[in-house]
Amino acid sequence: MSAGERLPGTPEPMHFWAGHAGLRIAGDAWGNPDGPLVLLQHGGGQTRHAWKGAGETLGAAGYHAAAFDARGHSDSGWAAPDEYTADHMVGDLKGVIAGLGGEKPILVGASMGGGTSLIAVGEGHIDAAALVLVDMAPKLAPEGTAKIQAFMNWKPEGFESLQEVADAIANYQPHRKRPRTLDGLAKNVRLGADGRYHWHWDPARRYRRMSDYRERLSKAADNLKLPTLLVRGGLSDVLTEEGAQSFLEQCPHAEYVNVENAAHMVAGDRNDIFAGAVIDFLKRTVPAAGPRRS
Repeated sequence: MSAGERLPGTPEPMHFWAGHAGLRIAGDAWGNPDGPLVLLQHGGGQTRHAWKGAGETLGAAGYHAAAFDARGHSDSGWAAPDEYTADHMVGDLKGVIAGLGGEKPILVGASMGGGTSLIAVGEGHIDAAALVLVDMAPKLAPEGTAKIQAFMNWKPEGFESLQEVADAIANYQPHRKRPRTLDGLAKNVRLGADGRYHWHWDPARRYRRMSDYRERLSKAADNLKLPTLLVRGGLSDVLTEEGAQSFLEQCPHAEYVNVENAAHMVAGDRNDIFAGAVIDFLKRTVPAAGPRRS
């Protein structure tokens, strides 16, 4: 199943991998296939396209970067309503790593993708070389997470026009400049049989009980031993400075970067600063040999 037809101009996935129980996972990759593998996982309601700039930058620095659509998002397969758990997403992550032939990958996860990465490493499901959490930690602000849920659940009947979609995104992200054209929205919506535009994600996907989820994240964070970087958006209302400092107390060996003028979607707001901070961290912890020469 899907939300409808892909709009003209929507980029085709470069790759498909088998996730948990064979679910088809769509993704893109950049850089040297022989370099250290970096898995980029987006947040709820986002797509692999959120990582394009960071993926290209990592690839140019000698890493093999890959970003994929989470189950129930964009070009990846949909699942039964009870199969959108963290365990299923960890299974998808393991499938993508196996498909890429990677060993000890670097995990970079934003929001939902950060939670998947934290659980995968902290519970011993994946042996990773390094972990980068982007605006994600066990202590999240309830107001910020509720705002995300409200946005994802808004307009279940769909939108009449792309302009209406653009207005919804602008209201949700008032700190961002509006794009000059509506072309980029093709990645975010699908055209339904009813003639209306629908978000790309599965509406049957439901958020887990946050109290249980935060407790699981906290227990996983207690077990972190690998090089870890926490990146927070300075304008974020999801991970506050208090929440970031709480994680740093829990994981004292972790490094920390606060990106000014960026909100919850850090890479999309300030990709230049974000990618630079991640590469600086990786050069010291998991260095790449450099770009492959032709």
